[in-house]
Amino acid sequence: MCLLVLAIGACARWPLVIAANRDEHRQRPTLPLAEWTTDEGATLMSGRDLRAGGTWLGSTAGGRVALLTNVREAVSTTGRLSRGDLPLHWLTGRMDAATFLAQHDPAAYGGCNLVIGDFQRGQWAWASNRASNPSSWQTRLLTPGIYGLSNALLDTPWPKTLALKAAMQTALAQAQSSGDEADLSQPLWAALATRERAPLAELPQTGVPAELEHALSSVHVDIPERDYGTRSSTLMWIDGSTGPEKLQATLWEKTMGGDATRLQWALDA
Repeated sequence: MCLLVLAIGACARWPLVIAANRDEHRQRPTLPLAEWTTDEGATLMSGRDLRAGGTWLGSTAGGRVALLTNVREAVSTTGRLSRGDLPLHWLTGRMDAATFLAQHDPAAYGGCNLVIGDFQRGQWAWASNRASNPSSWQTRLLTPGIYGLSNALLDTPWPKTLALKAAMQTALAQAQSSGDEADLSQPLWAALATRERAPLAELPQTGVPAELEHALSSVHVDIPERDYGTRSSTLMWIDGSTGPEKLQATLWEKTMGGDATRLQWALDA
């Protein structure tokens, strides 16, 4: 996944809202969002990468959530383990963030950002193995607020990250005022589909060619000459309108081909 905005405790009606785009090569084999069971018997809601076997975004019935983005580097390095394994390991486990990260060697993975959370415990954390050096995780506990993440460190002010954060703030305000779910989802879908590229003067300098940097600067990426772009867009939210004992989770994915999958469940206590 290459762009996400996460709102934690920023709205009373919807205490968790996520909007995200996954950018990937068009031919990389992928299964869309579904409820599925791992070999160990854990039930997850996520898409799946069929090449390396991991995922980029997922949740569980109990409210554990994991999100992954790569870090853009001039020379991309591949670790001995797949980055997509990290979300799966979080979703299928029970440990807290500090224990989880201590059990996973950051040097074993390519450059990445990981956001892991447990909604029921109110615990959220960001970690990256490119904030200081590849042999250590830099971490930050996430308190209530709106966070943006692309292919740099948390809240790095890239134009598309700022644009999606602004769209999230506007959508939350409108939906909180109206109480209408459509006032939350429709503006976020529109924001995730935005193809406007950033002005050249505002592009980040990540070491890749300027032409490629510009092509990657839109919220929705489309680079047909590289057979690369936004493969899917995802919204997730938890609705607290019926009280803390009856929280409802929604995970909704729209894919490049126009297919949509919407999963809903009552959050386990």
